[in-house]
Amino acid sequence: MAKGPNAFRTISEAADELGVPQHVLRFWETKFSFIRPMKRAGGRRFYRPQDIAVLNGVRKLLHDEGYTIKGVQKLHKDLGVKRLLEAGQGGGVSPVEGAVIESVDLSPESRNRLSFALDDLNAVKARLDALLKH
Repeated sequence: MAKGPNAFRTISEAADELGVPQHVLRFWETKFSFIRPMKRAGGRRFYRPQDIAVLNGVRKLLHDEGYTIKGVQKLHKDLGVKRLLEAGQGGGVSPVEGAVIESVDLSPESRNRLSFALDDLNAVKARLDALLKH
């Protein structure tokens, strides 16, 4: 019999649902203070649905978006758990401002303007990088 969507998950069920090994969940508990599954007698972990949602956000940020552990810690410190939940629900997180990236329908003119602006920014970054090497 399958568990309902609001049922608690064991560590093996949570790991399977998230697509990560169990030891990764244990490791994340040591790195992220906001990951706190319930622990029963003998230290057995039980993950609530909201724990799974936060873990999913952490997984997406680390594995899909290339954040470091320190980057996720800073994102949580600056913007709270809400941003981690949004990342887990499919919204990307901008590393510059931490804003959720929505899919935007831009006109061709707007795309061109943004493309030119990005090219300019990349050129400035290249110049700054070159100056910092000296």
